[in-house]
Order: sequence, then C-alpha cells, then structure tokens
Amino acid sequence: MTQHAVQEAPQDALHPGAGPLPTAPADLAVGRGRAYWHTLVCLAVLLGAAYVARRHWPTVETGALRLAVADEGWLLLGAVAAAGTWAASALAQQGAVARRLPGPRLLAAQFAACAANHLLPAGLGAGAVNLRFLMRCGLPAGRSAGALAVKATAGAVVRLALIAVLAPLCPGLLRVPHVSPAAVAAVLGAAALLVALLAGPLRPRCRRALACVLADIRTVHACPARAAALWGGSLAFAALHCLVLISVAQAVQLPLPPLQVALLYLTASCAAALLPTPGGLGSLDAALALALTASGAPAATAASAVLGYRLLTVWLPLLPGLLVLAVLVRRKAL
Repeated sequence: MTQHAVQEAPQDALHPGAGPLPTAPADLAVGRGRAYWHTLVCLAVLLGAAYVARRHWPTVETGALRLAVADEGWLLLGAVAAAGTWAASALAQQGAVARRLPGPRLLAAQFAACAANHLLPAGLGAGAVNLRFLMRCGLPAGRSAGALAVKATAGAVVRLALIAVLAPLCPGLLRVPHVSPAAVAAVLGAAALLVALLAGPLRPRCRRALACVLADIRTVHACPARAAALWGGSLAFAALHCLVLISVAQAVQLPLPPLQVALLYLTASCAAALLPTPGGLGSLDAALALALTASGAPAATAASAVLGYRLLTVWLPLLPGLLVLAVLVRRKAL
C-alpha cells in the first residue's frame, strides 16, 4: 500500500455509508418524482417572472437602453470580477478535498458548472458537473458528495456572515416587510410539514448526511491550508459577485452607496435560493430589482443594474461555458 493510500484510509473511515449511489427501483422512482416537481416549480417561477417582465416591459426596455450607454470602464471591472468568481469557486472546491486536484481542469470545470447551473434547477447542474469531476479525479462518490456539501455549507455561512457585518453599517436598509396572516400561516404550515418529514421518514437519511458533512468539516479544519482555501475561496466568491453588481450599479449611476448595493445583493440572493430556478433566473432578478427599488433606486435604473449583472454573470459566459462542458465530456474529464 502506498503512502497516499495510507493517508486516505482514515478519511474513508469517517464515511461508513460512502459507496456507490443507490440504484434500487424505489430510489430511482423517488429521484424521478423529485425531478418532476422541481421542473414544475421551476416552470411556474419562470412563467411568473415572464409575466412580471411583460407587465413592466417599458421599465425593462428603458433599463436596457440605459445599460447600452453605461460607463464602459465600470462594466469592464464588472466583467473582470465575474471572471474571478470561477477562480474563487475553484479555490473553495480545492479546499474542500484532501487530494490535490489538477488546477486547469478544476478551473475549467467551475466555468462549465456555472453554465450548467443555468440549465437545471436548484444548483443541480453545477452539482452534477462538480460531482462527476471529483469522481473522475479518483474520489469515491460518497466523499465527492461530501466535498460539495462542505463547499455549499461554507458558502452559505460566508453569505450570512457578510450580511451580519454589513447590516449594522447600513442601518434601516433591511426592513421586515408587512406580511398578511394568511402568508404567516402558510409559512408556519410549510415549516411544520418540513419538521414532520425530518422527524419521520427522512430522519435516518438526514442524520447520516449531517454526520458525513460534519466529519468532512472536521477533516478540512485539521489542515490550516485547506481551511484557508475553503473559506478564502468562499469569501472571494461572494465578494466578487457583490463587486460585479456594484460595478454595474456605478456604470448606470444607481443612486445607492456600494455597501448598500452589496448588502441588498446578499439578502436577495439568500431569498432567491429558496426558489429552485436554474441559476436563480427569475427569482433572483425579481428579488434584486425589488430590493433596489424599495431602497430608493429608480425602477429603470434598478432594471439596468439587474440586466447588467445578469449579462456579465450568465448570458455572456453561457455559450463558452457550454462549449467547455462539451470539451470536458469529450475528453472524459467529466
């Protein structure tokens, strides 16, 4: 047994449930059912977003025209920041695994995952690409899924921490909206149903998944270099996305300070994560536009900022990302 295998063995022991993914007919049926409902919810949200865009089309059209004459220097800075998000994602992914990953292929996989994430709901595209990439690099399926869970957990913690830091610096910006009693009852009912599911049939699976994630997190923090890569990459990823929106906001002369724009973006992205649309399309756009206008920005300028952010982070990289994905699949790197 090589030294590398000896080093890997104790970490494998942390995952007694790791191994081939379940392929029983019942599990396949459950997977198809989940994909069916994800697709229905995704289509409903996208249709709702299309209806809102059609209803407010003059504002959207004015925003697009304002973006066409925006400051090119700020837009260039936003494009550079958008490209940096892929490097930050690659750094965080490297920090989530013990094995040294091939750098160029890892960066290409993050670029391809970003494109795939805008084709499937709830991050399934990026998750599938990264899972396949890690398995091609020699990691078992269980440990690959655990690495993705560790990266996702770090990203969520970083975003919440940034909100907690920025909120006191922008007093009064985040206001609790007025909600009707019916909406409160619906949320409480959904929460009760979720608790019942977690305490009932899903409890064993949730406990095993949580135990694996916690074991992976302890393993990551046993190595300071890995922990620094994980948290540094996660922080850079969120900060660079904020910088993209700030740059576009400056380019279209959005009358909000940069710190407020960053806080609104982080809050809107957390809210949009609750809706499983591909890459947050529709949900993030609506939440971000609503947050900007509610904070005092003109509707047309807010629409310009959202359109510019989406142009730099989604539409311009989409086709090249899909081409990179096809090349990686053809070369059997995925």
